Amino acid sequence: MHIQLSGNIALVTGSSGGIGRAAATMLARSGAKVALNYLNSQAAAEEAVAQIREFGGEAQAFQADVTQVEQAEGLVQEVEQYFGGHITILVNNAGHLVQRVPNVDMTEEHYTKVMDVNMKSTVFVSKAVLAGMKAEGRGRIVNMTSIAAHNGGGPGASIYAASKAAVLNYTKGLAKELAGSGINVNAVSPGFIGQTAFHATFTPDDARRATIQGIPLGREGTPEDVAGTILFLVSDLSSYITGETIEINGGMYMR
Repeated sequence: MHIQLSGNIALVTGSSGGIGRAAATMLARSGAKVALNYLNSQAAAEEAVAQIREFGGEAQAFQADVTQVEQAEGLVQEVEQYFGGHITILVNNAGHLVQRVPNVDMTEEHYTKVMDVNMKSTVFVSKAVLAGMKAEGRGRIVNMTSIAAHNGGGPGASIYAASKAAVLNYTKGLAKELAGSGINVNAVSPGFIGQTAFHATFTPDDARRATIQGIPLGREGTPEDVAGTILFLVSDLSSYITGETIEINGGMYMR
């Protein structure tokens, strides 16, 4: 079955690479008009847009720091003006560990950075799209949590894990708030996903190999593994699912 998203405008935050880029590409292949948001990686975002346009998809890159409320609101306005309609699909993918910091070395600055990029951005970009979704009488929001929300994360990642747990529970609360409005809110919870800047930056090769050995399916995940689940959640196939978090981890964590 081919999922058809024609007639939808999608915004994917933090989509110049990794999971965000894979999601944006998959949504575009299914017919959505896709806005790729980036912070600093303009060249990578424009490269992704060019690749989407090569197969006939419609996409545009938009710069914004989604941890800043005014910029988040401006991003939504700019996307809707560019595509000439309301955003009906939002993927809150922007997020970051920032760096590994043990709690004994925790600073307020680090705490704020991590919470802002993971939780604050999710809250305020979601808020910014709601008026348009309600006007359309439909919408899909997919938030990005993590296996760390369940197990506390790796060394020096406790605040990251806490921020992702906050996203998980915010997803449930927002889903309840919007129930009956035609807007479904769900989350995806990736485990060990390779081909991303996250693990290239924060996971040494020996830790990577050890982690893969403990995955029941015997491999690390790919950005496309996560993007496929996002595609399902924004499609009509998931119309009776809201407030749910889908684990994408090859069996590392089973609820």
